[in-house]
Amino acid sequence: MNNQPERQEVIKESSMLMQKEMIAANYEKLTSAPETGQKVAATYVPGNLNELIMCFDMLNNLPEINAIQNGMRKKSGAMIQDAEKMGHSEDVCTYVKADIGNMAKGAIAPNGKPMPVPDLLLLSYTGCFTFLKWFELLRDQYGCRTAMLHVPYEGDGVITKNARDYVVKQLKEEIIPTFEEVSGVKFDIDRLRENLKNSAKAEDDFVWVLESAKNKPSPIDAYFGGVYYVGPIFTAFRGTTDAIDYYKILRGEIEQRIAEGRGPITPEGEMKEEKYRLVVEGPPNWTSFRDFWKMFYDEGAVVVSSTYTKVGGVYDYDNFRHDPDRPLESLADYCLGCYTNRNLPMRVDMIEQAMEDYQADGFLINSIKSCNSFSAGQLMIMREVEARTGKPAAFIETDLVDPRYFSPANVKNRLESYFQMIDQKRAGGSPSRAA
Repeated sequence: MNNQPERQEVIKESSMLMQKEMIAANYEKLTSAPETGQKVAATYVPGNLNELIMCFDMLNNLPEINAIQNGMRKKSGAMIQDAEKMGHSEDVCTYVKADIGNMAKGAIAPNGKPMPVPDLLLLSYTGCFTFLKWFELLRDQYGCRTAMLHVPYEGDGVITKNARDYVVKQLKEEIIPTFEEVSGVKFDIDRLRENLKNSAKAEDDFVWVLESAKNKPSPIDAYFGGVYYVGPIFTAFRGTTDAIDYYKILRGEIEQRIAEGRGPITPEGEMKEEKYRLVVEGPPNWTSFRDFWKMFYDEGAVVVSSTYTKVGGVYDYDNFRHDPDRPLESLADYCLGCYTNRNLPMRVDMIEQAMEDYQADGFLINSIKSCNSFSAGQLMIMREVEARTGKPAAFIETDLVDPRYFSPANVKNRLESYFQMIDQKRAGGSPSRAA
């Protein structure tokens, strides 16, 4: 006899249903590519040049998104173990191992159909060395063309003219010619301008959505709910009218919640009371995503700002928008400004600003065991933010899509202790650091 309580059906709004349909349709296009003859480019979320890819009538396949989809479907664990049996280390990014393990079994998409072999691997290098090695593995597996857009690291905290010109030169002399050769489609800069115009329109509403968390209560959760909000802007839809429509619908839903004084929607319904407002650093855990989220909303904790919503582009902090009047320069600035391409002092400044702007009670880091681009320097970030703001900070550790590194009891205990720290701080005490 099963004595486990029956899990409530996930509550979904119109925008979530629309996004689900968009993602499903994109996978159908991808898996139908061998029959339709449409060419496929594979690329990554940070530095994703979707507006440019669409200029060549090519589809965009993102390996991280495939790994996330398999993680949320609880299929990634077996894929990771298969990759480790093939010789890949336990310390390797689990997105990579989930992808490699999936390829070993035929690279099956979430719709159950085989993924197409990419015609072009577009590596837009934005602060994560693993991307370079990942595409080497994919190139060896598929034997397809590879184009690398090298994006200089923002070591000094500014986008210099030399860095921008360097990226634009690569776009003109290497990336665009390669796309023309692979796709058979001539580059049309006016088509790119139109795509960038669409991006900027969607980005306006996207930023409005993120900044709606300044309300009390916040109508959104900018971390767990945020993973849905960033979907179209981070992936194969930025630059499309579908993305514009999605963010218009999403904004309308949130405007209504603000007018009614309601909090965010969780998988089990509306959050009734906002007790804690948090800023969170690091990606979420995908294999236990719903259980992870539940630990927060059971305590009345709402994430009002997160660094994860800046991985695919920083639109709110810098007020960046794709600019159709500066098409190639705009693409360069976008790649240069991605969160993982920024130095640690810049990240601390962004987090400190978010703590103030969103009137957060505390700062929490979810350190990802296999993600060096996020995890490096996080203890320093935590201590610096705590010193600057005087707000309690805490540190937990999970992983991206490896279920072996999500310990529910441990995470729950640390979160409960952290919320007690916030309560003590509010009461005038001096909580010890939770490092």
